[in-house]
Amino acid sequence: MELREGQVAVVTGAASGIGLAMARRFADEGLAVVMGDVEEGPLAEAAEELMEGGAQVLARIVDVSEPDSVRAFADSAYETFGAVHVLCNNAGVGSGAEGRMWEHEPNDWKWAFAVNVWGVFHGIQAFVPRMIAGGEPGHVVNTSSGDGGIAPLPTASVYAVTKSAVVTMTESLYAHLKADRARVGASVLFPGPHMLRTGLWESHRNRPERYAKERPRKTPYRSLDQWEAAMKEAGHEVAFTPVEEVAGHVVDGIRADRFWMLPASEHSDRQIRARSQSMLDRADPSYLESFILD
Repeated sequence: MELREGQVAVVTGAASGIGLAMARRFADEGLAVVMGDVEEGPLAEAAEELMEGGAQVLARIVDVSEPDSVRAFADSAYETFGAVHVLCNNAGVGSGAEGRMWEHEPNDWKWAFAVNVWGVFHGIQAFVPRMIAGGEPGHVVNTSSGDGGIAPLPTASVYAVTKSAVVTMTESLYAHLKADRARVGASVLFPGPHMLRTGLWESHRNRPERYAKERPRKTPYRSLDQWEAAMKEAGHEVAFTPVEEVAGHVVDGIRADRFWMLPASEHSDRQIRARSQSMLDRADPSYLESFILD
């Protein structure tokens, strides 16, 4: 798919982090950008920044966990621009779960699934039929994570399970689009290859009351800066991938019609090989030993 002026890109979770980086990059490529986010203030600031740079922008508050909200978001995009060519289902949250899996609160799972899994599906259902009907080339990018999408991360099991689901959902979407010979492609994005400076660590700031914690946390939430400081104190330097690099990977992947938007990483490759070999050998998941021995 060629990206060119006159096309329209939709990005959820667009007020910050990876979403904002993608919105900026699409604007730089000449596309009109439809920005959706649950945070009104940051979204308005991000949209103003892009418009000051000459971009065509539509910014709308959207709660991706609510199908009516996503349908209204899609209606606004089509009423304003008449078409959508790129859809990035990018909004995501951490769960705030603590302890072992059997100790997790049901609301931790409900909230994470509502945004990370149902949010992707709601985006697909609200936009993809219209993209297909438009008859023009298009592309859907669903944001997963190596933490779950490649191999389990037991220390963040709720988040990892949701991101694993996004991979399978995107594989299924790809197959359905191909079966219908649609002019719309699909990709699954694994941001990285290193850590990212995003608001995911402070997801709790947007946690809705209907998914509220049922009991006080045993430990306070920790910000990315606090986590990084603790890692440095323990003698571990943390590498970060600029979000702009992730946005560039997305644009390149769309142009190449690349399903696996998976940056080169020996760490990821080791995980993929170890997990695949365990399945082929019908062996215990030895790739989880670092967690088990922790």
